[in-house]
Amino acid sequence: MRVLVSVDMEGVAGVVHNDDIRPGHGEYERNRALLTAEANAAVRGVHAYAADAEVLVADAHAQFRNLVPELLDQRAELVRGTPRSLGMMAGLAADVDAVLFIGYHGKAGTARSVLAHTISGAVIADVRCDGASLGELGLNAALAAHFDVPPALVSGDDTVAAEAAEAAPGMRCVVVKWALGAHAARTVHPHEACRRIELEVPQALDERAAVRPRRFEGPVRLEVRVHRPHMVEHALLVPGMERTDGCTVRYEAPDFPTAYDVLELITVLGAV
Repeated sequence: MRVLVSVDMEGVAGVVHNDDIRPGHGEYERNRALLTAEANAAVRGVHAYAADAEVLVADAHAQFRNLVPELLDQRAELVRGTPRSLGMMAGLAADVDAVLFIGYHGKAGTARSVLAHTISGAVIADVRCDGASLGELGLNAALAAHFDVPPALVSGDDTVAAEAAEAAPGMRCVVVKWALGAHAARTVHPHEACRRIELEVPQALDERAAVRPRRFEGPVRLEVRVHRPHMVEHALLVPGMERTDGCTVRYEAPDFPTAYDVLELITVLGAV
């Protein structure tokens, strides 16, 4: 069995503020260890289900250099650093048996959601594929579905769990905190969060065939709304990109992975 574990940071137990997730802050350094601990809990859960499993952990927050390598479970391999194809889902391929999302968060615009955003809170206001608004969980679950890989589990706050019910019905959810606002939550102890993740992963893997993620077959119409008009001007440097209003661009992608990579490019260009 091969399992990809995509690990973000905003959904980790105890994390509630921007200082908790940004390099250079004391809280960030502490939370790197909490992030790695939740990733390790997922790895342990995979091996409880299949002792000989191959586990690839993709660091999927910010510049993809957050997990503490020497603290990661030695049975797992780590994908670290950027830029890279498939971004948060680097390592995804048709021979992967399941994807687990650890430390995930709500999409941009979600009310009462801890640190909600999509890809980049400074650039992206909304992402739509064929008219459907998607956050990081929805985008990544759909990408997994393109490769016929079931997205089996997500951990984070209660708002991302609600999002999972729409993005991939049947996906198992581990709620480690309940949002009280953008920078406030009621949270379980970090050790309890790890215990819950470890216990839930085997069940999620056993039931993965029942998950029904949203799929995008054939060409995909990608629409991205950014926060500032100048970000659109940068995105228009991409051949085939169209402007639909002051802060929105549209791109007709031949398939979902291309739309995914173009979204990543729009984000990079928008931050310039």
